[in-house]
Amino acid sequence: MKIVIIGGTGLIGSKTAERLRKRGHEVIAAAPNTGVNTITGEGLAGALENAEVVLDLANSPSFEDKAVLEFFETSGKNLLAAEKIAGVRHHIALSVVGTERLPESGYLLAKLAQENLIRTSGIPYTIVHSTQFMEFLSGIAQSGTVGDTVHLSPAFVQPIASDDVADAMTDVALGQPQNGIVEISGPQRVKLNELIGRYLQKMNDPRMVVADPDARYFGARLETNSLVSDKSPRLGSITFEQWFAVTAQQKKKINMAAS
Repeated sequence: MKIVIIGGTGLIGSKTAERLRKRGHEVIAAAPNTGVNTITGEGLAGALENAEVVLDLANSPSFEDKAVLEFFETSGKNLLAAEKIAGVRHHIALSVVGTERLPESGYLLAKLAQENLIRTSGIPYTIVHSTQFMEFLSGIAQSGTVGDTVHLSPAFVQPIASDDVADAMTDVALGQPQNGIVEISGPQRVKLNELIGRYLQKMNDPRMVVADPDARYFGARLETNSLVSDKSPRLGSITFEQWFAVTAQQKKKINMAAS
């Protein structure tokens, strides 16, 4: 069948597209750089023609509260309206575990607005709530950095590798609409400050991590289980150690090729 991936050239989108193509499906990797823009509507109608499934994996280019809300509301309205016209049978969106629990976060409020648009659209849907991607650990460390220290909450996280996310999104795309939320998570639960400490140590980064219960996570104060799922999530198989070993090897190959 024909499957359109909005954000199809990004981290999760490109990996999901590859998996679906290997299974014999026609995949359109839709993004502004391929002529499809959900903000302006450019190219949407053509991309969605005869499509049965749409995966929305796009992300806002800005995390500023107002900008991110405008992105997800505008993109969501344009995309869902075009899907209705095209007769899309399954809309899938990737969102975040804890979205409904962290109203202080402008980003998660914007994702919640996106989810509400999907629920009221009339299009059969599945919303996938994911825990944090391992690929974002560097950004999390940077967000808590003050001078030579990194202030992070000791709340629990259960990070998931992008390959496990792509596997899950592929299976959801080929399954039936749930008209609800499914959750995915990494295999290991650990405190956020401890995980980032391990990551920085492996990166030979001298910054010291400080456990700070009042530290904000992209604007929100975390409770112990704000970012983890206790709803029997689908678990990925890739551990932090396995992910880091593969990532380090890939970076080594890239550096050798560039030198």
